Amino acid sequence: MRAAIYCRVSTVEQASNLSLPTQEKACREYCARHDYVVDQVFVDAGESAKTTDRPEFLRLLQHCRKHTGHLHAVVVYSLTRFSRNSTDHHAIVSLLRGLGITLRSVTEPIDESPSGRLMEGILAAMAQFDNDVRSERVLAGMKAAVERGRWVWPPPVGYLKGDARAGASLVPDPASSTIVREAFERYAGGMIGRELLEHLTAMGLRTRRGHRMHLKRLYELLRHPVYAGRIRSLALGLEIPADFAPLVSEELWTRVQLQLNHPSRAAKAAMVHLNHRDFPLRRFVRCGQCGGGFTGSWSKGRGGRRYGFYHCIHGHARVPRARLEAAFLELLDTLRPRPEYWAVLRAAVLDTWRETRKGAGATLARARHTVSELEAKLARVEEAFLYRGSIDEPTYRAHRDKLREDIALAKMKEGEATLEELDVEGLLAFAEHALA
Repeated sequence: MRAAIYCRVSTVEQASNLSLPTQEKACREYCARHDYVVDQVFVDAGESAKTTDRPEFLRLLQHCRKHTGHLHAVVVYSLTRFSRNSTDHHAIVSLLRGLGITLRSVTEPIDESPSGRLMEGILAAMAQFDNDVRSERVLAGMKAAVERGRWVWPPPVGYLKGDARAGASLVPDPASSTIVREAFERYAGGMIGRELLEHLTAMGLRTRRGHRMHLKRLYELLRHPVYAGRIRSLALGLEIPADFAPLVSEELWTRVQLQLNHPSRAAKAAMVHLNHRDFPLRRFVRCGQCGGGFTGSWSKGRGGRRYGFYHCIHGHARVPRARLEAAFLELLDTLRPRPEYWAVLRAAVLDTWRETRKGAGATLARARHTVSELEAKLARVEEAFLYRGSIDEPTYRAHRDKLREDIALAKMKEGEATLEELDVEGLLAFAEHALA
């Protein structure tokens, strides 16, 4: 009897006792004990078990289909190496059984007996449960770390991973941090587009993987708040100060953002000293006489006491900081959404959510239609062979096995098209309470 071996590790597991050599050795020993001749070994390194986008796994399925009758088993170290999703597991196992191939696990007692199949189903469900719990814990751990200002992703260009014991999660990369600073300074000074990219490339700018950087990636770099010492995660809904040193000042980063959003030369010349923590209303408040923006400054009184003032850049008005900011807060109170506005907002959000679900429903419907079409094709192939005799047995088996494989993969895509349920009403109620 012949068997194919399948091994898989995630990046984290490379360093653990689930490494590829460990798995392959155990699988070969299992084959030797059970009189299987190893036909071929398929290895996916650093891949997730939650997706069907595993190149070697797909090659394994093709190999099984092409060698029907000559291959008798697929051997894995454990069912978690095969799949952590019970739906995917049962679909693929059903496909293999249709080819006359059984799934065997080195570490788990599964076989084709009723009790063996029951055990296999329980283990597959436990693998999915374990994966779901891990995902939940990882997300919670990431959020907790980000809330402390820690960078939990691969280091961006310009940084290296820091030493957790030293406090900072990122440290400047001696080789590229100066290039990143040069990028911000040159862009703020008027060098843009291809000229800027060529200048930085000549200095040695590369992507994190060492490839030549494209212009789109350069502009993404210039927009990233990490270089101003802030962590922003849309997925976690957070933007907080980082625990590591910025590569550029907040003022320089802000100037670059304004120039990216308003790239005219005239705008570039005017976009300086726009933000100041002592005078947050600078550039937002304008003079009622000339329309010019207000700036802010400190004045010293008797005894050396400092007083803050906002004033027109053309000298037409001067207002104490405390009075203007108090008036601004009163204005914000008048802009607080009234109850009747919440009703309109709630209706608009719910309409948008319904449209989103409708789009997801269309995607799911297309996936189901694909499954139905493939199943209909399979039925026609079986009819052509079994009832009409219009195709010979080798042709029938080739088409049947390919269609069964396509159906199994299409059913997985159908599962992936299912939209996660959200309590939109609850989220709206929370937002209304927070702004009340």
